[in-house]
Amino acid sequence: QVQLVESGGGLVQAGGSLRLSCTASGRTFASIGMGWFRQAPGKEREFVAALNWSGGTTYYADSVKGRYTISRDNAKNTVYLQMNSLKPEDTAVYFCAAGRGGGFSTISRTYDYWGQGTQVTVSS
Repeated sequence: QVQLVESGGGLVQAGGSLRLSCTASGRTFASIGMGWFRQAPGKEREFVAALNWSGGTTYYADSVKGRYTISRDNAKNTVYLQMNSLKPEDTAVYFCAAGRGGGFSTISRTYDYWGQGTQVTVSS
């Protein structure tokens, strides 16, 4: 069992930055891949970024590539999402998710555990 708690969301102007954190409980954190997804009002949940168990392999959606950075600190059971050059279209509820194995996935149904989400609002 893994429990995930996100933090760091908020209101920011376009061009600004935010860093989201997701802290996990459970002994298996260091051995599983993690991902970030987001869901805007009226839209389906979409993949944002993911990384493998060590953080050595990362993957990003085209819409955030070059602006977002995913990382993890296994000693702190925490995964981060650094978001720079934010745009109004980045406004959404952001969720972190824990996978089933050590790799990563862009597909939400392959993740077993989800956080409650944190709101990110980017004003123009």
